Amino acid sequence: MKSVFSKTYTDRAQEITTMIAGFDTQGELFIAGQRNMIKLFHLSDVTLNVKSFRIPNLVNQIAYKYFRRSKARRSFDFANVLLAKGIGTPQPVAYFECGSALLSKSYYISEQLVADLTFRELTNDLNYPDHENILRQFTQFTFELHEKGIEFLDHTPGNTLIRKIDEGKYEFFLVDLNRMRFHNSIDFNTRIANMSKLTNIDQIISVMSDEYAKLYGRPAAEVHNCLIQHTENFQKRLVNKKWLKKKLLFWRKK
Repeated sequence: MKSVFSKTYTDRAQEITTMIAGFDTQGELFIAGQRNMIKLFHLSDVTLNVKSFRIPNLVNQIAYKYFRRSKARRSFDFANVLLAKGIGTPQPVAYFECGSALLSKSYYISEQLVADLTFRELTNDLNYPDHENILRQFTQFTFELHEKGIEFLDHTPGNTLIRKIDEGKYEFFLVDLNRMRFHNSIDFNTRIANMSKLTNIDQIISVMSDEYAKLYGRPAAEVHNCLIQHTENFQKRLVNKKWLKKKLLFWRKK
């Protein structure tokens, strides 16, 4: 089993390794997803968020072992890149990769960060307190990502934690970090496409478009129309993907 720790936690390596060894039977269940599972473990006065990635298919077991970084390692590496660029994300602690000839399980550990909401709450409740202000600050945060050359490929409603730090002031933290691209600069079309997975609610798109247009120096109508188009394209791909999945399940049952 391979493990890499951040400098802050090298002296706690044995305790954390014991947590990973007992992951299946210990810890507090936090999220039980279809693909991955997250549990919380207590380490003195710190709560650790341990994400267990599902065992990849055979091709990826080979790829992650010999040719590509595992999801756990990418999460750890990308978290450190984000922090170096001044972007919020829970403090990385370590990653583990299990398996000898092939990669089987992998784990990413970070400090648990308690947030007040995610972007999803803004889509579920248009009357959420301070809704437009949070939305505009979130858009400013997204613009900052793009300005720093960060293309967060999983820029989706649940992957930004939002914490209120003062009256009318919020800070933002990215999670689910294993899919990112880093650029010297990001063109306009890629920037707008990067926001297409967040929502298809026109009220929210209008506010985000208006704020992004101010920051980027483009007409609000141009940004709005571009975001609408990318959002519609994404929704179509989503529908087609679900249709194809149902078809595959149908033929497997026959």
